[in-house]
Amino acid sequence: MFNRSFHNLFMESMILGTTLLASTSAYAEDRNLVTVTGTNFSETSITQTPKIPPINSNVSVQETNSMSQVTSVSQFSDVQPTDWAFGALQSLVERYGCIAGYPNSTYRGNRAITRYEFAAGLNACLSRINELIATATSDLVTKEDLTTLQRLQEEFTTELATLRGRVDSLEARTAELEANQFSTTTKLVGEAIFAVTNAFSGSVNGSNTVFQDRVRLVFKSSFTGRDSLYVRLTSGNASTLRLPDGTAEGLQTFNLSPGNNNTSLDWLSYYFPIGDKIEAYIGAVNGVFFDYIPTLSPYLDSATGGGRALTEFASSSPIYRIGGGAGGGINYKLNDQLVLSLGYLAGDHANPQPDSGFFNGQYSAFGQIAWNPNKNSGIGLTYINAYQNRGGIFDLGSGFTLVGTEQANTPFQRMITNSYGVEAFYKFSPRFAVNGFFGYTNAKNLAGNGSADIWYYALGLAFPDLGKQGNLGGIVVGAEPYRGGNPAPANDLSLHIEGFYKYQLTDNIAITPGVIWLTAPAQNNDNQDAVIGTVRTTFTF
Repeated sequence: MFNRSFHNLFMESMILGTTLLASTSAYAEDRNLVTVTGTNFSETSITQTPKIPPINSNVSVQETNSMSQVTSVSQFSDVQPTDWAFGALQSLVERYGCIAGYPNSTYRGNRAITRYEFAAGLNACLSRINELIATATSDLVTKEDLTTLQRLQEEFTTELATLRGRVDSLEARTAELEANQFSTTTKLVGEAIFAVTNAFSGSVNGSNTVFQDRVRLVFKSSFTGRDSLYVRLTSGNASTLRLPDGTAEGLQTFNLSPGNNNTSLDWLSYYFPIGDKIEAYIGAVNGVFFDYIPTLSPYLDSATGGGRALTEFASSSPIYRIGGGAGGGINYKLNDQLVLSLGYLAGDHANPQPDSGFFNGQYSAFGQIAWNPNKNSGIGLTYINAYQNRGGIFDLGSGFTLVGTEQANTPFQRMITNSYGVEAFYKFSPRFAVNGFFGYTNAKNLAGNGSADIWYYALGLAFPDLGKQGNLGGIVVGAEPYRGGNPAPANDLSLHIEGFYKYQLTDNIAITPGVIWLTAPAQNNDNQDAVIGTVRTTFTF
């Protein structure tokens, strides 16, 4: 068809500009923060973890081949098949092959085209004939054809000027973008959190409202288009509330930051594929298992404080917080439904002293099989073998406990632990999902006799798009890690009850109010229940 041929010719003439515009748009969209920590290969995070996101976006010709985007550019009258210009250009195209990619370099059709489309075809013929004149003999282009071209140029002067002006403008904008872009391989994304929190009861310090903050800047680099290097700088003043007996219960996700607004490199990780079935992970600074392993908590998992569950406990099973440091792991896709995850992390990897180092010190070895029969459900079986010689069990290898009572985290000073967990979720509809987990850890005392049994479990309800698209409501009820059979009086069951509502104010601003209620803190009914209220505002850029 003549018109279809000119349409494609027009798109060939404009493809540079359209592609540049699309690339500019993609670049702007990619600057939106994608949750970077605590993400899953199966889903991301500065949250659910990164799937090795591609750093560049490509726009196909087919995607740009929509006349609805260009017909309104020119308000001139159409060129009819009966017009002299139509036949003249058709003759030139057929003799000089102005339109490449068609049989015999010809086109056919019988319906009108816009003058702007016609100018695109004319411009292509002008360029083609100029090339022939410059490289071939002088008699290749006839005098009659040159006269016809001159007449066509005069007839379509306005349209040609408009076309060339748009191309020049796009080239200038592209040059400016390239000159001012941060890097050809690296993107900068960020997150800032402001939080107002008060423990209305149960805090050692009493009721006291605090205003806290955390800022993260993440440099995302790709060198092959399939890999991702994450370098994160963090600063904040989010100290934790003090509950009885030094318990780590109720710790909020944004509390994981340096104190006094000091800045530190708190995450350095590299993701890359090995073949088509293996996704590999290397954590050099503060590597954790939920950086890359599916946690089977698609709505509540919060790799950032950006607005999913409020606390570390409600985000996903505490089993993923056993150990951390430096090391690596893989996700091996056995088939479309089964993923095998393996990993090893060392907490004392940089210390050459005895009872430390990459293999001789604190470590955790991880294995998990996850089954997703469809996109709406999944279940995982998890095992961790770990050695702890400092800090607590659920401390990400840092010595700073994140979840659970003091009795559960430090039953012994030196211990070997074996942990077993099951995690699952089910999406009943796009607006309602349930997830839950159950875990058990056995800790063996290496400095004497004895062992400890530690339990943890929870049920979570998620309500995506509650009120409007992007919002999220959540309720979590469960028991943070507690030591079973602990001597009195610290042998009572502590419950964790949490409710929150993330309101997506704009694409880049979310406000999340919520309440955390802890019964029998430190496994002791004599302790006053802790009730913590918080309002968190998250900015992503």
